[in-house]
Amino acid sequence: MGLVGIVLSLGLLMYLAYRGINVLILAPLLACFAVLMSGGLPVLATYTQVFMQSLGGYVITYFPLFLLGAIFGKVMADGGAARTIAERIVDWVGPGQAVLAVVLACGVLTYGGVSLFVVAFAIYPIANALFRRADVPKRLLPAAIALGSFTFTMTAFPGTPAIQNAIPIPFFGTNVFAAPLLGTLAGVIMLGGGVFWLNRRRAAAQSRGEGYGQHEETGADSTLSADTKLPGFPLAIAPVIAVIGLNALFTYVLIPMMSADYLAAPQYGETTLSSVAGIWAIIVSLTLSIVLAIALNWARFKDLLETVNSGTMGSLLPVFNTASEVGYGAVIASLPAFGIIRDAVLGMFPDNPVASLAVAVNVLAGITGSASGGMSIALNALGEQFAQMGQEQGVSMGLMHRVTALSSGGFDALPHNGAVITLLAITGMTHKKSYGDIFVVAVCIPVVATITVIVLGSLGL
Repeated sequence: MGLVGIVLSLGLLMYLAYRGINVLILAPLLACFAVLMSGGLPVLATYTQVFMQSLGGYVITYFPLFLLGAIFGKVMADGGAARTIAERIVDWVGPGQAVLAVVLACGVLTYGGVSLFVVAFAIYPIANALFRRADVPKRLLPAAIALGSFTFTMTAFPGTPAIQNAIPIPFFGTNVFAAPLLGTLAGVIMLGGGVFWLNRRRAAAQSRGEGYGQHEETGADSTLSADTKLPGFPLAIAPVIAVIGLNALFTYVLIPMMSADYLAAPQYGETTLSSVAGIWAIIVSLTLSIVLAIALNWARFKDLLETVNSGTMGSLLPVFNTASEVGYGAVIASLPAFGIIRDAVLGMFPDNPVASLAVAVNVLAGITGSASGGMSIALNALGEQFAQMGQEQGVSMGLMHRVTALSSGGFDALPHNGAVITLLAITGMTHKKSYGDIFVVAVCIPVVATITVIVLGSLGL
């Protein structure tokens, strides 16, 4: 019954989220439903001590990223920088390549080390202006941002600083550049296939006379009037460059130079500098970039206080939506029946560690709604055994690393995924309008890319 409860709970979560019911309600209710179906487990204790603890832990860690990312995006929109960047990109690639422009813009930021949640906030006003100007249906916008933010730059391209590319390192003795040729090939498949799909969808929509459409504004939309004199491109792009440059500077140079022994004290969480460096770097880089964006566009803000307040309030729903999904995943992972699922998928291909690892990570990421969560569960359970099996069979540890990372970015993007829900909230779209295209570019095509890498890697290429 516990196993049935997990399956029913997950199915209902995806279906009801698709139907538009808010996950702030769905996630705790369906987590408790799964607990009840398991039998003999304390529901209230699981809710307060597992669900809420995980939700709170996520908010404690990542709220600054959501908050500052939302403010940054709003400042870029209301100060005119987003519109300037959008118009220059259209001039460069042509109005017919709005999809490619959005995907590449997201890709540059995420490959530069900026969190995908921050990118979603920062790119949305630029992307929205691009789609409006090119008259591309807005319902395709979430998929374009998803393609650029959590596919090829998250799991495939060698050297990407995404956490999904770092988690496998200690298990396989590799580095972020593992299997560079196969990783690049997978990234090209994702990028090329995703852009091809979205351009086909755009062409089909426009052949039916469907354009950008009429949409209610979200809190992330610009309040800039149409006749406002826009900033020049160098001024507009400077804060975006600052985010990437400052993030890299603090991550790789300034923060590692700091003396932070005090972090080992109980009042600072008994942690290490390396554990907080990534968060510290993006907090400082976003703060400084917000100040820069305000300073460069000071005269163009109608009401700077309202801009900052709007960005602040716009961060709350996305962060709590995502944190609720994290809490749901933690509850499911704590149930005894989840061990049955874990062991079954981990042993699905006992003679092929690469295929077994790919299936395990994909399935566990899908159940938990988290790429890093599914990967961590699989590797913590049997990572050492997978590595040993691979060595005995002569499998490259670089291939094991790359397949693990790629597999985390497949089924993770199902309808209940926190990043998907956050993206829909930011753009003002719904699952019904936009999830189908997200599914193709963030689930189907990445899975095809992963299978391609497994086949070629097995052939020794």
